[in-house]
Amino acid sequence: AGGLRDLPNARPGQGYTGHAFNDYNHCDLTTMLGDVQDESNADGSVAEISRSNLLGPGIREASLPELGEGGSWSTCTNGCASDPPRDVAHVQFKSKIAFKLVWTPADNYSSFVLVDDDGKLLRKGTP
Repeated sequence: AGGLRDLPNARPGQGYTGHAFNDYNHCDLTTMLGDVQDESNADGSVAEISRSNLLGPGIREASLPELGEGGSWSTCTNGCASDPPRDVAHVQFKSKIAFKLVWTPADNYSSFVLVDDDGKLLRKGTP
């Protein structure tokens, strides 16, 4: 999804995408330009994220090259509730999110919505 290949046998940091949308935190799909892929949060601008959050090699390995320069990644939502957002997408990669996956409590978290960076509903579904 989101321009990423499914690489279940890749190592974390080297293209593994099994974390994407499979926990409470990696729920933002972020697209980015190529010149920011190697940003690492070295200055600690994103709270609760490692200062050596080097994702560039994995982004390049997992992103579909036919979609153009840059890439995409499933990033952490930590800091997304701030105004302006202070999460990995906005601060580390200087990007908006393409979409955020949110599991809805209305039916015991068995359905989800996808919203854009402004919170506009893009899709909803039940797997």
